[in-house]
Amino acid sequence: MPHQDEVVFVDTGGAMPPMWPRRVMFFANLLAIFFGNDEQTAALRAVVGEIDSYSARLIPILNLLFRGDDNLLFLEREPDPTLCRYLHDDLGLSLPRMHVLSHNDYLDLGKQLIRDHDFDPSPLLGRVISHNPGWVDGYVTDDSLARIATRLGCPTVTTTTASFNGNNKLRLHEFLVSQGLPTFDTCLAESGSDIFRCADELSNLGYQSAVIRAQVGASGIGMLRLRELRSPGEFPSVPPYFFHDGPCMVQGWLAPSNQDILEIYSPSTQLFLDENHVYAFDMTEQILSSENVHQGNESPPPYIKQFSGLYEETIRQAAIVTRWLHGTGYRGTASIDWLVVRRNNPDRFDVYVCEINARVTGATYPSLLAKHFHDKGAWLLRNLRLRVPVTTTSLLQMFERPGHLFHPDRRAGILPMNLNFGVDDLVHKGQFVCIGESTADCHRFLSLAERDLPIQWDSDRD
Repeated sequence: MPHQDEVVFVDTGGAMPPMWPRRVMFFANLLAIFFGNDEQTAALRAVVGEIDSYSARLIPILNLLFRGDDNLLFLEREPDPTLCRYLHDDLGLSLPRMHVLSHNDYLDLGKQLIRDHDFDPSPLLGRVISHNPGWVDGYVTDDSLARIATRLGCPTVTTTTASFNGNNKLRLHEFLVSQGLPTFDTCLAESGSDIFRCADELSNLGYQSAVIRAQVGASGIGMLRLRELRSPGEFPSVPPYFFHDGPCMVQGWLAPSNQDILEIYSPSTQLFLDENHVYAFDMTEQILSSENVHQGNESPPPYIKQFSGLYEETIRQAAIVTRWLHGTGYRGTASIDWLVVRRNNPDRFDVYVCEINARVTGATYPSLLAKHFHDKGAWLLRNLRLRVPVTTTSLLQMFERPGHLFHPDRRAGILPMNLNFGVDDLVHKGQFVCIGESTADCHRFLSLAERDLPIQWDSDRD
């Protein structure tokens, strides 16, 4: 493993980095992202609808991320043939081979490999056991993925330890402190009852509210707001799964009108780590709900050129932080989520690393697609829930008729990247990428489509 000082940090200036020249068997193990924390996984299932069709977001980008021939993608449900035809025939994207493996079958396979070292996984993996898959990867490398790779005699792109450490918020915080980088005021809580002590400490520092953060979390799961620190009797109960990996962080909540803060921004830097390099290849603004849950992204951030030195400061900190991430052994795509705080002094801003997501993230898909089709343009991703479910064919026609559906020769429009289906096999929700010459152009496309479609939609969480 290269020493941190030997890792080359590259700001590509928005260009696509050189992705993996590898063939891969990719397990879309989205429900494994909490590394065996079953209660936290159940909470994710409860709040994110149609989650088994989320992994289909990998279909259009897997062969962009892994440039080897004959990649294989394991999904949790059958891919939608109509959308796949649009992606392949209309957009000209190369799609991987696909096989269905439910999350329960994935877990059962991992358990079987513990009990019986001679267990033959062929019935669950189709015929791939006789096919050299090259490398094995997933959203995360958990114990099940590592055992499958060992049984197949293939290397994983990332180790289990590196995957866990790269997504661990407390270990990142400890590194930031060790480097003297800006950090949020933080108190560690060993248990639910310890939250009251932490709230009192932060209140004495002048904070009105705080956030509780489990060491591993995603999509708002593992994050809980304490809205009024001086009213501990109204604190919500903290689920036990918050302490699955050890103490939680309780952090002071920065918000406008407090501590001379005028505005808060939430940019995110998209990354790719290979064996010897860290590439920063895109910068986006996160679109967050009032609960700070991710609902979309846009690139570039509309304000990024307003604040002199802001981009340069994120790159400075990213070069330090990503060498730590590389040093954990993590390889692949990742993102740094930032918090930019603008104070009363119009020339002053503070930049904080909020978290690192060491996996394919919600911004990875649109970033790779947009740069593939229009590397100098802009893009906007929104998660939209349809109030009236429809078929895929109907949805595509609704975009096509007014001329809003993206086609490569147009270089602008709305690209349905993935669709989420209910038990009725109709589209209930989807991830839609607007591609254009500018962020204003992208917002215009979304507004036009929303006005013209005969159905209504609402923004939704990722």
